[in-house]
Amino acid sequence: MKLTMRLGERSYDIILKRGALHNLGLLANLNRRVLIVTDSGVPAEYAEIVRAQCREGHIETVPQGEGSKCLKVYEKLLCRMLELGFDRGDLVVAVGGGVVGDLAGFVAATYMRGVDFINCPTTTLSQIDSSIGGKVAVDLGAAKNIVGAFWQPRLVVVDPDTLSTLPCRHFVNGLAEAVKMSLTSDAELFEMFEKLDVDAEIETIIYRSLLIKKQVVEKDETEKGMRAILNLGHTLGHGIEAVKGITGRRTNGLYHGECVALGLLPMIEDRQLVKRVRAVYRKLGLPARAAYNKEKVWAYMLHDKKFRDGRITVVKVPGLGCWRLDKLDADGLNAILMGK
Repeated sequence: MKLTMRLGERSYDIILKRGALHNLGLLANLNRRVLIVTDSGVPAEYAEIVRAQCREGHIETVPQGEGSKCLKVYEKLLCRMLELGFDRGDLVVAVGGGVVGDLAGFVAATYMRGVDFINCPTTTLSQIDSSIGGKVAVDLGAAKNIVGAFWQPRLVVVDPDTLSTLPCRHFVNGLAEAVKMSLTSDAELFEMFEKLDVDAEIETIIYRSLLIKKQVVEKDETEKGMRAILNLGHTLGHGIEAVKGITGRRTNGLYHGECVALGLLPMIEDRQLVKRVRAVYRKLGLPARAAYNKEKVWAYMLHDKKFRDGRITVVKVPGLGCWRLDKLDADGLNAILMGK
């Protein structure tokens, strides 16, 4: 399956096919210097598959986890490219999940004011969501994605075979983003989660999720309006992630998708739909409820980069397949957090 992202005069292909990673050299120009960025949690064979197709491929493996999305690791990758003599005609390829894609994409966006970037996502979360759309960034302290850019890839290659090596919880973690998109934009996709075998339908789930995001990004590339719907659950979810997420030295807690899953529940205004969503969570293995320090979560949310003039735009879901953007002040956000 193939989708084409069209952004004005620019465009790029999104290839969704089993075994596609082995054919990267047929899909893109690898006859140049290629920096292949991966992390220690990704099977090393995936980066090696890419390197074997390159004229001059260099693999850089960063530590697994959100902690690698930092200025220190970003600088290290830039220095490595400079040391290897990379120029503006060369290429950065991300082989991994969302952390690798964000980090490698930001390196590509800023080295010599921008070099080509290819994303090869290997997790459910990145294949469903973060691999397309052009948002690239690193964190600054506890502030997620606060230093970044919009830098579209030249190509995205989604190979579902790479999901076979994911632990079950990581596989399920990424499905939260697909559930999120189904709530605002695709009632049939949501019903697939309710009625069908997710493992058997994973390629269709990935395709329909990417199609939704593609259509949104094409209308609003740099998040001036409609693209905000992709943030459903993220304002509260990032707050929960800051307090209970698996990040840095914290090895016990919740993953990003699990936090988003919890964060979107208070944004659903239809009580019957909330019950249906919780039932889907239980079927998939996502958390339907979790205890966390709400005061700490609220304090974190007040530093969200989307706060402007004391207000933040959040996405509400009045019913399945529809959405609304609301502007809230700090008290309004706190009221939602406290369930008022």
